[in-house]
Amino acid sequence: MPLNIVLIEPEIPNNTGNIGRLALASGSTLHLVRPFGFKIDDTRLKRAGLDYWKHVSIVYYENIEEFFSKNKDQNMVFLSSHGNKNHWHIPFEDNLFLVFGKESVGLPKSIIETHSNQLYKIPIYSEKVRSLNLANAVGIVVYEGLKHL
Repeated sequence: MPLNIVLIEPEIPNNTGNIGRLALASGSTLHLVRPFGFKIDDTRLKRAGLDYWKHVSIVYYENIEEFFSKNKDQNMVFLSSHGNKNHWHIPFEDNLFLVFGKESVGLPKSIIETHSNQLYKIPIYSEKVRSLNLANAVGIVVYEGLKHL
């Protein structure tokens, strides 16, 4: 798989369903870190993922600690509006983990502080916009990565 899409504690089933479809379309693996803001069998998740959901390569984790423990030797970058570098400068490589936070607050502060050198943002050119929709942000970064790969 060229890329790994990681959602830390996703809250909105429609976003997760759309990102699952994107993962399948891009040949990426989807990593979902609990707790979720929905049940994994939520009809909104299934509707957004259409009939593709059963084909998506998904890895589930009980919590952030399990995710980092099982993937401690993997190359990762973290996406946040607090990043100092634009996503165009991500050093894309096969099997890179792209880590996104939950819709309401983004990545936990502890991750932002610990991984500040690996923190990237998608530029936003209006002060009236705080952030992009999570599914849109994942799509932007994944397809930028595929272009580089």
